[in-house]
Amino acid sequence: QVQLVESGGGLVQAGGSLKLSCVASGHTFSSDFMGWFRQPPGKERDFVAAISWSGGSTYYADSVKGRFTISKDNAKNTVYLQMNSLKPEDTARYYCARDRTTALAMGATKSVDSWGQGTQVTVSS
Repeated sequence: QVQLVESGGGLVQAGGSLKLSCVASGHTFSSDFMGWFRQPPGKERDFVAAISWSGGSTYYADSVKGRFTISKDNAKNTVYLQMNSLKPEDTARYYCARDRTTALAMGATKSVDSWGQGTQVTVSS
C-alpha cells in the first residue's frame, strides 16, 4: 500500500476554481493508476478522473469533462485535480485513490488498495 494525503479543498463560489493535490508516499509503481473520487453528503462515492503514472493517459467522468483536469508530477509523487467552472453540484468530499490495475481508468473501485482521507470542496451558489 501507499499513503495518500490530499489537500487543496475549501469553499469557493460557483464559477470559481480550486486545485487539489494528492501526495503519495510508500511503494509506487510506474504501472499504477491514480484517481479522484468524490462523495456528496448522504450519497455514494463516484468516479471523477484517473491518470496512469507512466504514460499519463487520462480518463474523466462525463460530469466533469471540459471543466476538470487531472495531472501528475512523478518527481514529486503528486497527482493534481484542477477544477474550473465549479458548480454547487460539485460539492463533495474528494478522495484520492491508487490502483495497481487498469480498473480505475473505468471508474471501478474493486481493485483500489489505497485511499486518502479526503478533502472537502464546497461550492456556494
